[in-house]
Amino acid sequence: QEPELQRALERALRVREGARRLLPACSRPEQALETTKTLVLCDARVVAAGGELQRRQEARLRGARRPSDAGPGAERVPCRGTVCISDLRIPLMWKDTEYFRNKGELHRCAVFLLLQVGAEIHDTPTVLVDRTLTDICFEGAVLFSEAGPDFELKVELYSAGLPGGGAQGSTPKKLATRLSPSLGRSSGRRARAAMEGGPGSPPGTGGTGALLLPPPGCGGPPCPLLGGFGVSVRVPHVPVSPPEQSPCWVPLYGRMCCRLAARPSCMDTPAATGTLRLQAPGAEGPSGPPLFCILRGPGLLCYGSAGEAEAGREPTLTIAVTKDTRVRAVESGGRGQPPGVAVTNRLGGEEVTHALVAESAAEAQRWLEAFGQHLYDLAQWKQCCEELMRIE
Repeated sequence: QEPELQRALERALRVREGARRLLPACSRPEQALETTKTLVLCDARVVAAGGELQRRQEARLRGARRPSDAGPGAERVPCRGTVCISDLRIPLMWKDTEYFRNKGELHRCAVFLLLQVGAEIHDTPTVLVDRTLTDICFEGAVLFSEAGPDFELKVELYSAGLPGGGAQGSTPKKLATRLSPSLGRSSGRRARAAMEGGPGSPPGTGGTGALLLPPPGCGGPPCPLLGGFGVSVRVPHVPVSPPEQSPCWVPLYGRMCCRLAARPSCMDTPAATGTLRLQAPGAEGPSGPPLFCILRGPGLLCYGSAGEAEAGREPTLTIAVTKDTRVRAVESGGRGQPPGVAVTNRLGGEEVTHALVAESAAEAQRWLEAFGQHLYDLAQWKQCCEELMRIE
């Protein structure tokens, strides 16, 4: 996965450089905001991808220095999974004079979110917020395809002020002033030069309002949502927003709400496929016909042939596989009998064992390793493998 991560880093660098060149050419404040939003997104992706590459390199170096410390299963890495975040909602608490009595100057903002899981970062569409709303709602779903079972979701809220019609003449200069500290010295100077009454720069648009991008501090500190599916998911309080005098001020209140679903890849992607024979209890060799077996999700699916599996028919036999399942190797019993694996589950207070004979010793070892990795994935993802969550 490192070459793919390296390509993502290079792509983010190219897009960021293109956005920096495009920013001075923006003739409308809305274009400047979207370009700056792209810069913020690309900066976050560059930092995340670079940090992930460095972390992996340090992990390789630690492993190379201490090869003798590795024990059985020490090199196992849990499978990746898909995490879906949808129906994001952040409550607002306006003053009673603004919300109930509808008095005072109309305060409007444009807000968007950056969501990060590991090295993956996505943004939401920009949403307009004023005192007529009691919640900031972001429709649609955000998918993270490379999440681990101990993932951490980080959410950052960015806000930009929307001034009213009273500041028409000074809107471009105000926008340039807001852009300058948020983009750094060089980019800020270019943005200010482009917006301060240069040739072809349009004046303020009056009633529609121009977008004022706040400095970084006005977006509020990040609001993390820690998700480790071995424990309950905790959503901290939304942090305090900037002072009310700030044009990017939004009266955040209470807790951020969302729908979260996670589905590990081991529930959909086969861990192993191949031919096994079922051995009857007490028999010295295989006593059944060859079965085409698929180790996937909560069971070992056994079909009469590979064609039946491809046709989507019901399996001839299903052996349950959970995090409590025990798997051991079955040694060769002589008379040319190849080794296999024994799968043991506890059903109704009794232990039930299915002995499966492989076609060769190499096949038996391959199945044994696949079972070990699959059981490790089930143990790491825990209830996500017990109660499947639907992600559309």
